[in-house]
Amino acid sequence: MKVLLINGSPNEHGCTFTALNEVAETLNKNGIETWWHWIGKKPVSGCIACYQCRKIGHCVFNDAVNEINSRHSEIDGVIIGSPVYYAGPAGSLMAFLDRLFFSAPGKWFRKPAAAVVSCRRGGASAAFDRLNKYFTISNMPVVSSQYWNQVHGNTPEEVKKDFEGMQTMRTLGQNMAWLVKCIEAGKNSGVQEPVYENWTATNFIRE
Repeated sequence: MKVLLINGSPNEHGCTFTALNEVAETLNKNGIETWWHWIGKKPVSGCIACYQCRKIGHCVFNDAVNEINSRHSEIDGVIIGSPVYYAGPAGSLMAFLDRLFFSAPGKWFRKPAAAVVSCRRGGASAAFDRLNKYFTISNMPVVSSQYWNQVHGNTPEEVKKDFEGMQTMRTLGQNMAWLVKCIEAGKNSGVQEPVYENWTATNFIRE
């Protein structure tokens, strides 16, 4: 079993990594493999609403979005981490996730997911809520912890001193490991996956 960890910070081994790594170590201790993807420092293209992904089956921007989506069958769970900028996640991460989820409808259904945010002081819960919306629109079970998944500090060393935050990360790792194992056990025992109705799309404009 494998969990994908997306580090949405431009700093590869900064505060966000420190939080995610605490989760990863707990997953590994529970026999869950981890696969890391770092967003990096280069510009990330946002979705341009061309809808070509609906025709060709992948995003027109051939980058890590397509690589991850092409390997979705290997992934049993997803954890996305981000620093907090102006009470929201990093812009490059949002551009990445918009295309990741929009260009692969249905591929992430039923995969447990969680968000992790890192901030100096405030804005964590708003950023946390924004990331969770990708999961709750994609039929993905949201994995919780003992508190909202956030850590505080200006440096990795300070984050490690956020003892409650780091404990929250370990609890999240335990819950993610437990849930992916439960899903696997259910499949092995013959529990059927949900069967969904055809999507009914409406808007709020009426004639």
